[in-house]
Amino acid sequence: GVARAGVREVRPARERGKLVQECGRALTEHAEELGRLVALETGKALRTESRVEANVTSDNFTFFGGLGSELKGETVPYNPNMMTTTVRQPMGVVGAIIPWNVPLMLMAMKVAPALVAGNTVVVKSAEEAPLAALRVCQILQDVLPPGVFNILSGFGPDCGGPLVEHPDVRKVSFTGSVETGRIIARKAGEKLIPATLELGGKSPMIVMGDADLDKAVDGAMGGMRFTRQGQSCSASSRIYVHESLHDAFVQKLTDKVNALKMGDPMDEETDIGTIISREQYEKVQGYIEKGEQAGAKAHVCSALPTDPKLGDGLYVRPVVFTDIAADAAPAKEEIFGPVACIFRFSDYESVIEAANDSEFGLAATVWTTDLKTALDATHRLEAGFVQVNQNLVVQPNLSYGGMKSSGVGREATLESMLEHFTEKKTIIFNMA
Repeated sequence: GVARAGVREVRPARERGKLVQECGRALTEHAEELGRLVALETGKALRTESRVEANVTSDNFTFFGGLGSELKGETVPYNPNMMTTTVRQPMGVVGAIIPWNVPLMLMAMKVAPALVAGNTVVVKSAEEAPLAALRVCQILQDVLPPGVFNILSGFGPDCGGPLVEHPDVRKVSFTGSVETGRIIARKAGEKLIPATLELGGKSPMIVMGDADLDKAVDGAMGGMRFTRQGQSCSASSRIYVHESLHDAFVQKLTDKVNALKMGDPMDEETDIGTIISREQYEKVQGYIEKGEQAGAKAHVCSALPTDPKLGDGLYVRPVVFTDIAADAAPAKEEIFGPVACIFRFSDYESVIEAANDSEFGLAATVWTTDLKTALDATHRLEAGFVQVNQNLVVQPNLSYGGMKSSGVGREATLESMLEHFTEKKTIIFNMA
């Protein structure tokens, strides 16, 4: 009971929700299998990352499945002699294009709300990481009606482009690079269909002089996604630390990163796995070289695996840059690797200006014990996802998305399901 091109079969929204919740239960049963698949194809460590992603994926289906009864319209007081209402209807076929860094979680954030809203979905998997996404689709074929959840594997120009251009696709949801996002936006614009775009980031983290140092260091550890090899669009890769805490912060942070164990992603003892591909490996190494050539001080952390069988693995030791110029490439451009830049500051106004001096605006954090500073900073930071004294990744029921070049639209909430996967229709009855 979902929308297809030229066909509308009505199944009550709560029934759709129950089916999506059943998808969540099915994925929970296969969580370990899926976690291992993610680790095998992405290089993310099973214990610290891939198993977690598999569980969050099922949670997304469970969360959105519970929102079936919230697809409500309105009664409008237009004229007492008429009955005026609005209804939410599915858009039809949704094209969902996902990246390789957290393929299952980001797929769930698109597929689950689209299905509950009554659409069918065609996913284009990431060419570097198609296997776990394909397995999810296979598992859910036993739960969903035929043709509801579909998946394509291929490269962008040959697979993603035709998906966006297809006349039956009436909505596109994309997570990936800014460059590809602009291409998709142009193609969607030519068709006059809506596109949700969650793109890159270069997220700032501001540590004020009154911050809890240990808590801030832990926040940087999680915020930089070191255990994901820094491969996160919301990674806190620009860290501004007040001069009174700077040296101690750098020491504590590097000590903690040094304690992380790099190794086989499938090993339960491993904290940090491998970079996704040779191409990405070369890109990250290139940025590290650019930082060193620009005169920055590179604090190279952790240690490469000693097992000779892992000698050809795409391992990159995390790097923390200090004394780096704000206009150096590693400080301005998204690296998608385990590279953080730390800047010393003394003036609050200047650090807010520096934090906003970026084409990106996805996430930001501020660390302080002063409420006035926290309130001021959260209002002035140009980012769609701002936190104080914590650094959570995207969670179900928390609106997530960016400003500026970081994208258009929000995900992960009831509001996003209604705005991005339904069309509002106004209906007026005049029986006089």
